Amino acid sequence: QVRLVQSGGGPVQVGGFLRLSCEASGYTGSWHCMAWYRQVTGKERERVAMIDTSDDGDVRYYHDSVKGRFAISKDSDKKVNLQMPNLKSEDTGMYYCAADFGNCGSLWSTAKFRYWGQGAQVTVSS
Repeated sequence: QVRLVQSGGGPVQVGGFLRLSCEASGYTGSWHCMAWYRQVTGKERERVAMIDTSDDGDVRYYHDSVKGRFAISKDSDKKVNLQMPNLKSEDTGMYYCAADFGNCGSLWSTAKFRYWGQGAQVTVSS
């Protein structure tokens, strides 16, 4: 059974740091396309960061609101992290990791990942 298990998140003060991790299991191949999404009540889910790994190198995407602050990285073919320094109140939300086999391809323009993590609440307060 394919699963994505998240860890990290929680409450933090403005300017603080959190690290989210997501590890995939149930598939012995590489997870080339992995991403982090954020959902705030009453708003549409938005992509925060995304990474596409290949032999030609990694391609990353960041939402404008986190560009220059957050960093997406992979510890292995199956584990993706999101480092979130200098957190702002507007970073508050439920964060979900998403992953799929193969390279990202059409996933760059859609959110149609087949696999999603269970979610982790990030609450940034002053």
